[in-house]
Amino acid sequence: MPQDMPPTGGYQPVQYKRNLPVRGFRPYVYLVGVHMVMAYGYYKLFYGIREQNELGREKIWGRLHLVPMLQAEEDRDQVRRHYADKAREKELLGTDSKVYNSDRFVRPTFAYTPSKVSQ
Repeated sequence: MPQDMPPTGGYQPVQYKRNLPVRGFRPYVYLVGVHMVMAYGYYKLFYGIREQNELGREKIWGRLHLVPMLQAEEDRDQVRRHYADKAREKELLGTDSKVYNSDRFVRPTFAYTPSKVSQ
């Protein structure tokens, strides 16, 4: 029996590596892309926070400038109520009765509390 011999020129090399096609970009391209997206996000965040601070400052200044007008409205309402109370007292009690012990103006309060609890 003749012994089998390798073919002339030898056998082909054994393929032991996987021969897969490369998909996508190289890793550094993805790394640069992620950093660019994050930089843009931080840029928008930074300017968004700055815009929110500016809007808050504008709201505070607007409210500060409205306080005198609102105080004047409240004062006019207090005067109107005071004159209405005086007219109601004059109608009920007449002209010569004095309700209070002094002529000093006391700002009216709306929290009525009993002077003494009876038992």
